Amino acid sequence: MKRRKWTPEQKTRVVLEGLRGRPVGEVCAEYAISQNQYYKWRDQFLAQAHKAFETEHGAQRTAKLERENMKLKSLIGELTIELKKSGPFG
Repeated sequence: MKRRKWTPEQKTRVVLEGLRGRPVGEVCAEYAISQNQYYKWRDQFLAQAHKAFETEHGAQRTAKLERENMKLKSLIGELTIELKKSGPFG
C-alpha cells in the first residue's frame, strides 16, 4: 500500500478539527488516519505553535547569530591549525 504525503497545511487542518472539539475518532475516520498518527501530529503542532508568534525581526536575528556562530567556529579551526603548526610538534 502506497503511503500518502501530507502537506503541513493538510496536517494543520486535521489537527485543528480535533482541537476545535470534533471527536478525534471522527476526524481520523474522515481522513483515513490512525488516532496514533493524529496525536503525533497534534503534539508536533502544539510543540511548534510558538513559532506562529515569532516576528520577522526575531527570525532575522536568529539567522544573523547562526552566521556569526559559523564564522567563529571557522576562525577557531584556523587558529587551532596555526597553533599546531607553530607548536613544539609542528
